[in-house]
Amino acid sequence: MTSAEIREKILNDVVFMGLRSAIGVIFILHGMSKFNPGFAENLPNMGLPAEMQIPIALAELVPGILLIIGVLSRLSASLISIIMLGAIFMVKGASSITGKGGVELDLILLASSIVIMIVGPGRISLAHAIKKLPRCLH
Repeated sequence: MTSAEIREKILNDVVFMGLRSAIGVIFILHGMSKFNPGFAENLPNMGLPAEMQIPIALAELVPGILLIIGVLSRLSASLISIIMLGAIFMVKGASSITGKGGVELDLILLASSIVIMIVGPGRISLAHAIKKLPRCLH
């Protein structure tokens, strides 16, 4: 391999680690904020029971952590994709892309999670370091 090919592969892995980390941090922060009692009070306005507070918070917090460390990245990204589809269509109603109630950030997070689902976590991940994990668990 030439040095350009090696540098390109390393750069790809760093980019995937950065993408996973950015999405992971966003979802950890959003998941932690959903443990506040104010979120449970807003759930009935969205058509969801207040008891869904903890499952929704955990559905954002746990995949965020798993994305950062690079284990179960594809499964975590698929769960995040489902959450983002729910946010786009159920919570915001997909009314506009920009402005108040816009879904631009949601679309970016959805697209990024789909990339992780398809490509995987990259070589800079715990799943890659543990060679015995099956590829489907990366």
